[in-house]
Amino acid sequence: MELMKRLLVIILFAVLSVPVQAQNRAQWLQDAKWGVMIHYQRDWLASENNLEPITMHKWNELADAFDCEGLAQQLADVGAGYLIFTVHHAQAYFLAPNKAYDKYSGRKTSRCTRRDLIADLSDALNKHGIKLIAYLPGHPPIFEKEDIEGFLLGRSDYYTAGPFVRNAETVLRWQEVIKEYSLRWGDKVSGWWIDACYRPNTTFRNPDAPNFESMAAACRAGNPEAIVCFNPGRFPRIMSITPYEDYTAGEINHLERIMYKYHHEGMIDGKQIHILSFLGKFWGQGKPRFSDEEVVKYSADVNEVRGAITWDCPVYPSGLIKESFMKQLALVGKALK
Repeated sequence: MELMKRLLVIILFAVLSVPVQAQNRAQWLQDAKWGVMIHYQRDWLASENNLEPITMHKWNELADAFDCEGLAQQLADVGAGYLIFTVHHAQAYFLAPNKAYDKYSGRKTSRCTRRDLIADLSDALNKHGIKLIAYLPGHPPIFEKEDIEGFLLGRSDYYTAGPFVRNAETVLRWQEVIKEYSLRWGDKVSGWWIDACYRPNTTFRNPDAPNFESMAAACRAGNPEAIVCFNPGRFPRIMSITPYEDYTAGEINHLERIMYKYHHEGMIDGKQIHILSFLGKFWGQGKPRFSDEEVVKYSADVNEVRGAITWDCPVYPSGLIKESFMKQLALVGKALK
């Protein structure tokens, strides 16, 4: 009996001691080959579809009317393996309830939708075997007084020029928001794409939390197998920026400039190769910027190194992808099948 206990302790220690670099949660991403991203973002959605400025009341109406089943069917029809979807982007408008965010922002009227669109979208996608990756930035909204004060933000902390000072409390509060979402969704969310990690040395490369480790832990609070990446911005050379991510963020505007250095079996520095770019004029906007042949070639080139590629597409207010982009996605699906 004593020997059995010792063996169990040794096995448990071995499992818990597996190096971060050795974990490969992202094998399914390589197997999927490609997916789609949607920026369901207030201002871009309005400009792209000639809508009046979107109020919170209208935001709730749009979320309530979002066609999860229709979008899931579109993605299944073209053979996409996963969807990256924005929970919030830029403006303080969210697509699921969050008590931590409401607490810190302190608004009388919540900026979180009544409907948990992420949970409903995941349920619709799951019927087709399509995984969902949640998009959030690595910091809270930065443009309005309530968020600046509630999250202890200095406006210069992020996008303005000049010295940048680490604000640990800001990130810790934001991690509460992410953790609440992760616990809320559990395995409905298979991954996280964390944007705006533009000053990783100052913000996240620290021995004490908040750091990459604590941010990844917040993302995985509800699903330990969720894959996570951190986006340092647009770089032609594809790279991993921390052992605590599972795949490369891979944001790039010009796909002809992609550089893979020292890759092996779909991995760079032990992390799954992933590329993210947009099919329209810009993220979530415009008409197709590539010919059909270019889209297929760029996609095949990424798959050739066993990477996964994600294409961002504009959508209607209903959440459905526009027809001109569905045509190109269908060609990608056929080529990579």
